[in-house]
Amino acid sequence: MRSKGFDGMACSIASVLGAIGDRWGALILRDVLLGLRRYDDLRHSTGITNATLSDRLKALEQNELIERRQYQSRPDRYEYVLTSQGTDTALVLMALAQVGDKWDLGDLGGPPLRFINANTGNGVKLALLDEATGERVVLRDVRVEEGPAADELTRWRLAKRAEHVETR
Repeated sequence: MRSKGFDGMACSIASVLGAIGDRWGALILRDVLLGLRRYDDLRHSTGITNATLSDRLKALEQNELIERRQYQSRPDRYEYVLTSQGTDTALVLMALAQVGDKWDLGDLGGPPLRFINANTGNGVKLALLDEATGERVVLRDVRVEEGPAADELTRWRLAKRAEHVETR
């Protein structure tokens, strides 16, 4: 059973999660980011059922994260490619991979994938950077403020956070 969507929620995180859909959507995006384009390849990579894969591909296409392109006729066959919005999810997926590598919950003994700068051959990792200076920022130095699209619930969350910080 599907849970209710995030429509009407003033939250950028909820918007991205809603567009991705669920864990299957994230794994399909992972595979398309890796260059898998065809239905059978996506099915093989994820182990997902045909019904679930078809449903998730339609949802990702509807949410404009992937685009379906015909590569053969008689019979018609399609491949799936990322849109610019789909490419933006690479940050989210790389962040999940980076955390997963650190946690190593599957006792893999190392990362299954490495992200490499094609120009230098060095590994790549995500970090918090100051927008203006480009300097690295540690999480404890990040402050969250109300943005221009904040609604009452967002302001309530920030007020609750401020109460918690004051009681420390």
